[in-house]
Amino acid sequence: MNIQEKTTIGDYVAQDFRTAAIFSKYGIDFCCKGQRTLEEVCSKKSINETHLLNELNTVLATKNNSGIDFNSWSLDLLIDYIEKNHHRFVEEKTQILIPFLDKLCSVHGNNHPELFKITELFKASATELAAHMKKEELILFPFIKKMIIATKNHSSIEKPHFGTVKNPIAAMMEEHDNEGERFRTISALTNNYTPPEDACNTYRVTIAMLEEFEQDLHKHIHLESNILFPKTKALEKFFSNEE
Repeated sequence: MNIQEKTTIGDYVAQDFRTAAIFSKYGIDFCCKGQRTLEEVCSKKSINETHLLNELNTVLATKNNSGIDFNSWSLDLLIDYIEKNHHRFVEEKTQILIPFLDKLCSVHGNNHPELFKITELFKASATELAAHMKKEELILFPFIKKMIIATKNHSSIEKPHFGTVKNPIAAMMEEHDNEGERFRTISALTNNYTPPEDACNTYRVTIAMLEEFEQDLHKHIHLESNILFPKTKALEKFFSNEE
């Protein structure tokens, strides 16, 4: 990877997802706040930039035999992957987690009142994510695919009602930030997804599922914020011959 002064956190993770583990270790948000540079985030968090850069370079210098190079995928393929994997994951897991959380509140709420806040936050997330994904599936993603087809066919395309893709992307990015903040609170309330000593099996399974949900959400947001959206804006600029 060609490291430049303006290389962002998101650029690192887009190039090699293994770097996400390093950023997570340092408490650096690589998905919702991936547009920051290494210098910016190290300064804000008082992290030794040289040490962090050495860890990143060590990972980047080793051959990656396990990861998928999403950065090399076509945008239409990436969109299909996001819908069929991450959107479907959210839809399926919310249907399972909400009844589990309601049950925990009923059974363990007296001893663990934080469960009520966790449930409230997750239900809000489920509602917001459902609306978020529908906007992508019905508005933004179809237009991206129209641009791809028009570019391949060297044909024109009608200007969308939202003007430029920058507008829905800005809204999506803001919603990503909201979900990131919501799950940071859930993580804190669950002691970083650590079940209490008196937790029953349902309690432990629910906490594990919440952690799995957040991890999948991080990958989901990363694919959109750090790969799909920047390339979509570049495609629109190329397609419209904007300066």
